Amino acid sequence: MTDGPVPPGPVPYGPLSAFGLAIVVGTVVLDQLAKWAAEAWLPYGQPIDLLPILTFLRTYNAGIAFSLFRDSGALSLILLTAAISAVVLLVWWRAREESGLAAAGYALIIGGAFGNLVDRIFRGHVIDFLLLHLGDRNLFVFNLADAALTIGPAILIGVYLFRRPS
Repeated sequence: MTDGPVPPGPVPYGPLSAFGLAIVVGTVVLDQLAKWAAEAWLPYGQPIDLLPILTFLRTYNAGIAFSLFRDSGALSLILLTAAISAVVLLVWWRAREESGLAAAGYALIIGGAFGNLVDRIFRGHVIDFLLLHLGDRNLFVFNLADAALTIGPAILIGVYLFRRPS
């Protein structure tokens, strides 16, 4: 016999779940391996065509997306990234959405942020190596962490926009 309601167990798709942690860690590891390979094998600033719209181009970004705040200094961007990551973790922790898809979205955001945070802490800049372009018009240079930071919110928009009412 119990003395009251049984406390809920761990959230199956929360930030500390095996699923969530696997995506965060996997994202950081893949991102860092890809950046290591780019540093080892891609000549700096020399484009290597991969697809009609995608080119390898190793460059460094001292700012955040689209080189915003590049003059702010590494410490400011480290603190900004850490603060935003903390907010995302808090939102994920408090989220009532218990789907693997939502967890994947949150985890990709955290993994992407941590992947770029590693660069900022140890290099003072982020390594970018993928150039998306349309013909001669360059759109942006990015890395796998940036891709995760784009895909994660897109997943969450889809999950929350098309969520079935309870």
